Amino acid sequence: MSKFSRNRWAVFAVGLLLVVLALSACQSAAPAPEAGGEEEAAAAEEGGSLLDEIKARGVLRCGVNSSLPGFGYIDEDGNNVGFDVDFCRAIAAAVLGDANAVEYTTLNADQRFPALQTGEVDVLIRNTTWTLTRDTDLGLDFTVTTFYDGQGYMVRAGEFNSVEELDGATICVTSGTTTEANLADDFAARGLTFTPNVFSETADTHQTFVEGACDAETSDKSQLAALRSAEPNPEDYVILPETISKEPLGPVVRANDSDWRDVVMWTVFAMIEAERLGVNQANVDSFLDSDDIQIQRLLGTGEDDLGALLGLPKDWAYQIIKQVGNYGDVYDRHLTPIGIERAGSLNAHWTEGGLIYAPAFR
Repeated sequence: MSKFSRNRWAVFAVGLLLVVLALSACQSAAPAPEAGGEEEAAAAEEGGSLLDEIKARGVLRCGVNSSLPGFGYIDEDGNNVGFDVDFCRAIAAAVLGDANAVEYTTLNADQRFPALQTGEVDVLIRNTTWTLTRDTDLGLDFTVTTFYDGQGYMVRAGEFNSVEELDGATICVTSGTTTEANLADDFAARGLTFTPNVFSETADTHQTFVEGACDAETSDKSQLAALRSAEPNPEDYVILPETISKEPLGPVVRANDSDWRDVVMWTVFAMIEAERLGVNQANVDSFLDSDDIQIQRLLGTGEDDLGALLGLPKDWAYQIIKQVGNYGDVYDRHLTPIGIERAGSLNAHWTEGGLIYAPAFR
């Protein structure tokens, strides 16, 4: 080998060594995995999911309201009860076979989305409105509407008869809600002015209105009706006739987990379908030997095992209905007594002209 060739080989060898050293440095300088990353990776390799985690944990973590009569509140015995709360219980019945296997976390409007985003709760069922921004920008997925609502105004009886008469009024409103933005939009569209009195807690918003510091209180009409019903003299307050928004309310889960979203969604659908078929909490056992193929599919008494497709037991829907009831049972238990009538409303079953509807169970 010539001297020139030897020199070329030496230069090549040094260059190769430098490349190897640079690659090693890059590998050693790579950022360490974030805390919890190893566990998450291991769970992914094992096919883990939130549904599997809840089964292993043995309890469902549900974010709720605890101060809204009818929807989510604490009863005299210290229990979480209400329309929304019963959907938490229904999910627990479907997944764990026990409607009482629920850990409730009370969340105000500002706390609810961060609690779901960070995994503090598995599902949020707390009078939460489905909007495009929330569905696309928060890393969350809405599932199915359980209650169709609309925003309105509550005033003291005899003071105002329409929104137009509220020009220049002080309006009590809760922060972190669609209500706050809708209020501004509505008054701007009408060419009216107002002064907002904003609170983070619904209870504070309502109490301030009751004490007379606001001319009106604005929220979803169902919420206003619920708060009104809890007053010693409900007739002292009137909900104005105008409805200024669409407020579809229902359960919310974290995005990109279709298995868990399906479980939450089909739990609600099972309650709606049971009502259509005439199967309720009081009579469900009498349908266990039914020859109706639709009832067999719903209750898991026939050959079809729809529960397996959801990762649930074959009798998942039976457990929901037996322990919690169908949609009508839950509505009549919590909302009818406080004056939120179902007949003729959007929340009537679709067979009665409403929007409460479930896809086919097959």
